[in-house]
Amino acid sequence: MAEILAMPKLAKAMKRGKIVEWKAEEGQWVEKGQLVVIIETEKVALESEAPATGYLHIIGELDKIYPVEETIALLAETEAELRELQASHPAAQEPGDRRVPAVGGVRTDKASNEPPKMGKVKISPAAKNLAKKHDLDIARITGSGPGGRIKKEDVINYMESGEPTITADTAADAWTGETVDGKRVKAVVPFRGMRKSIADHMMQSLSVSAQLTNMGEVDMTELVRLRKSYLAKEEEIGVRITYTDMIVMLLSKAVQYVPIVNSSIVDDEIKIWEDINVGVAVAVESGEYDTGLWVPVVKNTEKKSLVEISRAIRDVTTRARNGELTPDDLVDGTITLTNIGGLTSGWFIGTPIINQPQSVIVGTGGILQKPAAVNGKVELRPIMTINFTYDHRILDGAPIAKFYSKIIELATNPEYLLL
Repeated sequence: MAEILAMPKLAKAMKRGKIVEWKAEEGQWVEKGQLVVIIETEKVALESEAPATGYLHIIGELDKIYPVEETIALLAETEAELRELQASHPAAQEPGDRRVPAVGGVRTDKASNEPPKMGKVKISPAAKNLAKKHDLDIARITGSGPGGRIKKEDVINYMESGEPTITADTAADAWTGETVDGKRVKAVVPFRGMRKSIADHMMQSLSVSAQLTNMGEVDMTELVRLRKSYLAKEEEIGVRITYTDMIVMLLSKAVQYVPIVNSSIVDDEIKIWEDINVGVAVAVESGEYDTGLWVPVVKNTEKKSLVEISRAIRDVTTRARNGELTPDDLVDGTITLTNIGGLTSGWFIGTPIINQPQSVIVGTGGILQKPAAVNGKVELRPIMTINFTYDHRILDGAPIAKFYSKIIELATNPEYLLL
């Protein structure tokens, strides 16, 4: 009797999942508990194991979405049963050519001595730092950790193995041999997984809402002074307070003065949410071309102190960069912050796209010294750019202006954050 491998419910909020990679091939013998398929939901790639031992018969198609509990594969006890299943349940996905691009666009074939890496390369922070220090191409390193995760020892073994050490620069300089319309292709990045999920989500957001962006600046003099005092007492406080932490708390307080910005359209009604759950955009990368974005949610920020907000952000940010988020970390957001201040050194504005079904996303840039009029005089002040993209179906300019004004008031009088 064949065992069923169904689309797993890997989190309480999960209703469906997309098959992004089969880790075992059609007809392959797999052991119970062996990793066989990678499932993606809400931009998070999750591993699913075989529920029993047997010959794998693949039914689910790559890049197709299935509801939880729907059968995506079967496990046969014998080769004869496998042949019966293949005849009665035609495979929807054939193994085909499983070549994938490595970092820098060098194509790796299944028959090569170098193991193919599909999608995001799993690597520990220590291993990643060591590989970066020696400028190694991590796509060529075989991981010995769970699910093929690369550990620090794997990087050391690779360097000591006597194999040609391929660096990221060497790989980046290699031409794939492909030309398109007379142009040489430097790299080929599969448009699937997280990148495809982000693209679909952004296009869907633009298609279902009327988005408008307003831009402004915030004088950060008092918040810079306050953060310096926190850094001086970092050991006593127990955490290193960041500007992102402070901005999340500032937004949470401002939302309480302008509740309509914390809303969504649900079934032809505008629902104003009691809970303030702030999504914090986190950029992730595992190679020169393998980049993406997660937006884990810090829930009930209106009930949290600055230290609690800081710890929560540090937790989800670390897990996002280590590929350890769950779907539950990415749901129930009511407003989103995308702070790129640490990624740019210049004056920066933009038009961030709303994270549906929310009504507002706030984008902040770097803090720069700029001339400002203060009490009739011109002074250099630390100024931060800020952008508000909002759903014009719900919000007009007036509430956004009020929201912006409250943020400025709180930033210039941070003692109000304690009220």
